[in-house]
Amino acid sequence: MIVHKPFNTLGGADHGWLKAKHHFSFAGYHDPRNMNWGSLRVWNDDEIAANSGFSPHPHADMEIITYVRDGAITHQDSLGNKGRTEAGDVQVMSAGSGIRHAEYNLEAETTRIFQIWIQPNRTGGAPSWGAKPFPKGDRSGKFVTLASGFENDNDALPIRTNARVLGATLKAGETVEYPLDASRHAYLVPAAGRVEVNGLTLEARDGAAITDETSIRVTALEDAELVLVDAA
Repeated sequence: MIVHKPFNTLGGADHGWLKAKHHFSFAGYHDPRNMNWGSLRVWNDDEIAANSGFSPHPHADMEIITYVRDGAITHQDSLGNKGRTEAGDVQVMSAGSGIRHAEYNLEAETTRIFQIWIQPNRTGGAPSWGAKPFPKGDRSGKFVTLASGFENDNDALPIRTNARVLGATLKAGETVEYPLDASRHAYLVPAAGRVEVNGLTLEARDGAAITDETSIRVTALEDAELVLVDAA
């Protein structure tokens, strides 16, 4: 089963400095039928204007993954962490028992990100933050695990949940497959490019909520960049 969520049907808000689209209920957009997809709670498509950003605010008990599509995001938090994450790279914040953080676009151009929240396996614990480059060339024609709660995914950023976040880049005409347990909840968004997923056509920034499938087969109809979450 695949539920198609066209980009132009998503909830959202325009705050001037922030243009946000929400794949699931978030902030002022509330739909009781669209609260989550398994343990995947938030997938926001954010455009952050130059020299602006999210001022310090708290979080607890959530795994927050930021996938940078264009520009860069600069992170600061109450643990003393500071870092700049560029396009194609990923940062992860495990909020644990509580953390305050800020996310700024200090660049001269618009920054575009996917902000992904996944519910943790357990509450509490010490908060943490980390970031890592994932060159797009290394993801050419295949899915690469970017963040994971599984022990064997040694090259991925760790998250405290039974889930994976993966990325791939495809040239037009290329196909990539990902095996999936039919009981799990996958969510796929092309960050760029038009693709076909198990026979369903997705435009850039559309969402596909997938369950009761044993494999995901993606064919690029044009050059494409993919982000996939495999969650409980």
